[in-house]
Amino acid sequence: MHEVSVMAGIVEAVLKHLENYDVEKVEEVHLTIGELTNLGADQMVFAYEIVTRGTALEGSQLVIEPEAIAVSCRSCGYQGEVDYVENEEFHNSIPVLSCPRCQGSVDVVSGKSCTVRSMRVVER
Repeated sequence: MHEVSVMAGIVEAVLKHLENYDVEKVEEVHLTIGELTNLGADQMVFAYEIVTRGTALEGSQLVIEPEAIAVSCRSCGYQGEVDYVENEEFHNSIPVLSCPRCQGSVDVVSGKSCTVRSMRVVER
């Protein structure tokens, strides 16, 4: 479960950032997770609860904001969402990273993020 190692790095960075402030309590941490990261929201919440034990983040809520995949076509200029192929064997959808309009090559514009967007804290 790579979510634990990813979350450990996030928590370490957040705690380092909080050293610059006189924080009494952290109430919420807002995290944006892109669909292409393959990080599961439930697994991230579980990892957060484990990794934050004994830290200033213990007891705070992790709020996950999903980020959809968006692309920009190099050929026709299309910008927007991608198509998906249903994977019946695993009961999920797989994004198609080509232009839905012309099937050309695309640049991924969004969907790769794993970013702390904000925190709600109580200052001393």
